[in-house]
Amino acid sequence: MSASLLTALQEKFPQARPRPSLDHAAVNVPADTILAVLQELRDAHGYDFLVDLTAIDWAEGATPRFTVVYHLRSTTHHGYVRVAADCPNAAEPAMPSACGLWAGANWHERETYDMFGIAFTGHPDLRRILMWDGYPYFPLRKEFPLAGIETPLPDAEIGAETGAAAIPAPMAGGPFVAAPGEINLTEAEPRAKDESWNEARAKPTP
Repeated sequence: MSASLLTALQEKFPQARPRPSLDHAAVNVPADTILAVLQELRDAHGYDFLVDLTAIDWAEGATPRFTVVYHLRSTTHHGYVRVAADCPNAAEPAMPSACGLWAGANWHERETYDMFGIAFTGHPDLRRILMWDGYPYFPLRKEFPLAGIETPLPDAEIGAETGAAAIPAPMAGGPFVAAPGEINLTEAEPRAKDESWNEARAKPTP
């Protein structure tokens, strides 16, 4: 990140460290200072827009295992900065909620909770946003297979519509590929390498 911004942050947060980055300014900060750093960037440096909030799973056994990443942009000077904080507890990953700083953090944090299993303490309504309540997995964790895990559907009515009692979620048969010249991606989706699940459940043509 810019030397002046890093210097200003380190004067208030001595543990802040520059984060390697090939595109935008970036900084690593401890989890217990994340809200104070974000507020400082918003109020003192003009980074008033939370563009995105997501996470990284570095894999089981890694230390740290989970890192939460915030992307901030200034709507006045058009600067961009990335802030990262490691979750201190890999078994029960958590991070303070940024909803008090940006209302838009609400859905970002719910999605990160849903996909990675990272709780956001102080969130006003922390529940799954894509998968259903009671879904037993976190699809963006490294141990979750790309092709998904066959899981009982939560609603019999959904099963009646699809003709299946269970579905692999969130992907069936990935990864998805298309050879050059084989498909027009503006008109159709690429097909999965493994189409067996779809073929086994395809409705017979009358």
